[in-house]
Amino acid sequence: MATVLGDEIDVLAKAKRAIAGDYVPSDSEPYMSEAQLDYYGRLLQEWKKLILSAAQDTLQSLQDGPIREPDLNDRASSETDWGIELRTRDRQRKLISKIDSALRRIEEGEYGYCEVTGEPIGLGRLSARPIATMTVEAQEAHERREKISRDD
Repeated sequence: MATVLGDEIDVLAKAKRAIAGDYVPSDSEPYMSEAQLDYYGRLLQEWKKLILSAAQDTLQSLQDGPIREPDLNDRASSETDWGIELRTRDRQRKLISKIDSALRRIEEGEYGYCEVTGEPIGLGRLSARPIATMTVEAQEAHERREKISRDD
């Protein structure tokens, strides 16, 4: 699990480097200004592009041929690696729908605001998790309610 999350963070970091320029969203400008919305829109688009590129690479590797390891242990290890890779791609497929949702929220003027409280999510949280839909407090409350309902 840590490696999957690590991969997600690495891809987001690559997206940030790809759109790097002089601009970084700051608290000194109006919240969700045109510049901030443009920055997050470009970041989300680049993140999505990198995920789709990695998925295409995985698909190409799968099409290149089956695993042909002569040693059973090597074959088992390769199959395990492929299983992890495919689970990662499935997780990223779900992430793409969240990215698309965030892009839609930008277009509709809802991006950056909590879907529960309507309060600003905050630039720090959005920089760390551009697909965030709730403030930290609302997310924590949601997770507590979810845990309680699971325990029942």
